[in-house]
Amino acid sequence: MRTEARAQRAVARLKSIKLFSDLSEATLDDIARHGQLRTYARGEHIVLEGDVCEAAYFVVSGEVRVYRVSAEGREQVLVRLRSGQAFNTVPPFKPDGRNPANAAAMAKSTILLLRSSDFLRLTLAHSDLTVAVFRDFAGRLVHLTNLVENLALYSVQERLVRFLLDRADQHTEQTSRSEGGPTEDTPPPVIQRWTQHDIAVHLGTVRDVIGRSLRALEEDGLIRMDRGRIVLVDRGKLERVAGRD
Repeated sequence: MRTEARAQRAVARLKSIKLFSDLSEATLDDIARHGQLRTYARGEHIVLEGDVCEAAYFVVSGEVRVYRVSAEGREQVLVRLRSGQAFNTVPPFKPDGRNPANAAAMAKSTILLLRSSDFLRLTLAHSDLTVAVFRDFAGRLVHLTNLVENLALYSVQERLVRFLLDRADQHTEQTSRSEGGPTEDTPPPVIQRWTQHDIAVHLGTVRDVIGRSLRALEEDGLIRMDRGRIVLVDRGKLERVAGRD
């Protein structure tokens, strides 16, 4: 009974991961037999760029930062991941099998890993997993295409405003789920848990530039800085600065 209960918990855990959410019970059972759970402390590296890929990883809880570092030491965050999301799913299919980026825990995180050989075998053995992996790759391609577009075509201020608007949309979505949706009395979105340094490495610039851009937006009355939080005051004008109107 204990073994059966443990297997059921493992399958339930897999269903909480987006890439696995629509898979058949047979496929989930097979994945569950090979998955391993590991816990990482805040700041601990999970994978290092250039190392041989050992596994594909799936965030069960916590938060993970995937990033690269230039020769000059400047960081570029590629994505921040929370529970239900995956990373390092591409290297197992590469001829050199090396990690393309670093990944580190931003908080205490529990990660499910599938060894590269197991991930490849499972993907080849189960057509529903094959389709799910293709969809995951397509999503990554869209994300990286958008990232390249932002870095190449928009100024730092435009990228910053787009970042703030995207975080505001996430805030609104969370409000809709928890409180039944925004109303006329709903306060303006607040961006928090992001330091100026965090925003800088996410946008591919440095903290001082972000600080100056935020002050300029505040002087123009578009945002308000409040004890480390960023309050979006005039969304319409922000949309125009971002080129989205």
